[in-house]
Amino acid sequence: MSVTSRLNRLFAADGKCFDVAVDHGFFGERGFLTDIEDMHAVVNTLIDANPDAIQLSIGQAAILQNVAGKAKPSLVLRTDVANVYGKTLPRKLYSRIIGNAVEQGLRLDAACVVVNLFNLPEQPEVYEACIQNICQLKPECERYGMPLMIEPLVMKDNASAGGYMVDGDIDKILPLVRQAIELGADIIKADPCDDVSQYHRVIQVAAGKPVLVRGGGKVPDAEILQRTYDLMQQGAKGIVYGRNVIQHRSPAGMTRALMAIVHDGALPDAALQFIGA
Repeated sequence: MSVTSRLNRLFAADGKCFDVAVDHGFFGERGFLTDIEDMHAVVNTLIDANPDAIQLSIGQAAILQNVAGKAKPSLVLRTDVANVYGKTLPRKLYSRIIGNAVEQGLRLDAACVVVNLFNLPEQPEVYEACIQNICQLKPECERYGMPLMIEPLVMKDNASAGGYMVDGDIDKILPLVRQAIELGADIIKADPCDDVSQYHRVIQVAAGKPVLVRGGGKVPDAEILQRTYDLMQQGAKGIVYGRNVIQHRSPAGMTRALMAIVHDGALPDAALQFIGA
């Protein structure tokens, strides 16, 4: 199967994609498990809501792929694990990819594999490890026709808020996105910038590769729907949201609301009807 064939499974006929990320347990943080303790229930809820894809780790992917029937979301397989998200950082930081990542993705019938490109303040070793991970994955992805999603993440100093936070400085995001493209990304998963009206610059620097926007921490419904609409208007090809869906009181309703914005161009107020009171 070619890269194009798998991309056609990941993206809908309109060229858009909503990937729900539920790979948070991979990073070993207790706070990341909130509302995803029962993964079978979470995955079943998401299958019923029918996003384009669900992003899972190697140990949880079978929960999705063992469900019978053709009408279910595609699998995006997380390939790397890191210890950079804690409020108190350990003595040594790392970012490692799983063994035979692309081969495992093929066995699980993944439509795509995803890997991080961290840019953390004063942590060049983690940055280097991410580049090594990508350089190892890319030839394997080319050999087997597996699309490579790279997740360039610029973060603020851990000390500023007791945990690395998103840095929305567009002048930091742009070079990291371009580097991901230069390293061979087929898809970019990037944070929004502080001024969403400037996000077309991220789309431009991605040089024609589809950009899916990362959701980050949970925010109020109206805010995430408006931000999503604005980002789509800037040229994004979709979104990869986790906590704003899985920690919502109605994950299925929020999924349907976001699908309406991504695929139908629904206005935020109209999308709210899918969530309910």
